[in-house]
Amino acid sequence: MARRRTRICFPFSGEALGGSHISAHGLLQNIDRDRFDPMVIVQEPDGEIARLMRSADVPVRHAGFLPPLRHGERAGLRDAIGIAKASRACTEMIRAMGADIVHTNDGRSHAIWAAPAKCAGARLVWHHRSSPDARGLRLVAPRIADAIISVSTFALGDVDTRNVPTQVIHSPFDTDVQADRRARRAALLGELGCAPDTQFLGFFGVMIVRKRPFHFIEAIARLRDLDPGRPVCGLLFGTPLEIGSDELMAHAKRLGVTDAIRLMGYRAPGADWIAGCDLLLVPAKDEPFGRTLIESMLVGTPVVATRSGGNVEALRGGRLGPLVPLDDPAAMARAALGLLADKAEWHRLADAARLHALDHFGARRHAAAVMNVYDELVPPFAVAAGPAKVHALA
Repeated sequence: MARRRTRICFPFSGEALGGSHISAHGLLQNIDRDRFDPMVIVQEPDGEIARLMRSADVPVRHAGFLPPLRHGERAGLRDAIGIAKASRACTEMIRAMGADIVHTNDGRSHAIWAAPAKCAGARLVWHHRSSPDARGLRLVAPRIADAIISVSTFALGDVDTRNVPTQVIHSPFDTDVQADRRARRAALLGELGCAPDTQFLGFFGVMIVRKRPFHFIEAIARLRDLDPGRPVCGLLFGTPLEIGSDELMAHAKRLGVTDAIRLMGYRAPGADWIAGCDLLLVPAKDEPFGRTLIESMLVGTPVVATRSGGNVEALRGGRLGPLVPLDDPAAMARAALGLLADKAEWHRLADAARLHALDHFGARRHAAAVMNVYDELVPPFAVAAGPAKVHALA
């Protein structure tokens, strides 16, 4: 009797590429294909998410009937009606794929695919990557999920999971990443036409309220006030989503720092551009477990972050980078200035953070932990079975 691989379905909703997709891609690259048969469902067959998942060599199917849920907004009555209308088709797709487990990875995917997964007879892994007050985590996951994975202790909060196996598994990262810091800095200097002694402070992430790019601009302004002669430039890397580029530059103009702010757009791989920066500033509030903090550690760029959310966990309470109060751009500016002016401390933190990241955040380690969850839900079994009837899009 041939052992059939456990079939795992990864459904994604929406078009915008984010950290949850990059983490899922890391898992797909490291999942044991002798034991597991991963498949992906996307909403946009030619979008960035589909292209990323295809690069992991998995079958990708298109679910064009999904409701257009909006990023960062709670579902309303109209959304609920759209989800209900799509539910039957989602259930039939999961059943046709022969999925043993459905692994949802973000709020919109939970909302659309969790109930159909159960209706199709699959086990549901609810991967929580947002704030601890998310309604889905608190009200739905404990009642419907077969397992909950959280990216941090903070993100899990105090939700009652007594009846659901729950684990904190930090997101995966490519710990083999190599970045030529000197070359990346030279690339920034050349592109921006800055003076050779310019110090670059980076913000990385989609432009949404929670990540607080306005506060980053305010920190740059306060730093200029504290040390007017220091040549600094604040670089915002990321896609405008909830906050537009015009709004950001208008804020910089109000603070008198348009000459010290550059909008860089989305660039990949992000680690290369982080390596070109002297510091990473993370002003986010209630960030579950930011990817850029760990990527920054791996390429040797020290981090200054708010004492909020998963930042505290990632930076080990401040041992791997300064943590500053929320809503205090001056405190962030002072911490940044302290590191820029003290190269010995800059190097000490960079080295300590890199060693910690190498030891704790490898993609293979993450995949092994997730695969253990799968095995607990669907123990390996020996049955005669053919391959799933799934057709990848060209």
